[in-house]
Amino acid sequence: MNSQQVLGIALLVIGIIMLIFGYQSSQAVDDQIFETLTGRFTESTMWLLIFGAVSSVVGLALLFVKK
Repeated sequence: MNSQQVLGIALLVIGIIMLIFGYQSSQAVDDQIFETLTGRFTESTMWLLIFGAVSSVVGLALLFVKK
């Protein structure tokens, strides 16, 4: 296993963890109230979801794209 694959796996795992935390944060009572009043989630929730998605996509790309 080369370093590109190891980095891809690490980014994929980190991305999935961040997506899970972002989802759990979006289901919290305070975030639900904020979303009801403003129509969007809090900044911390949005960053978790955005960086989790980007990290997962980059991790998958590193795993499946050959050098």
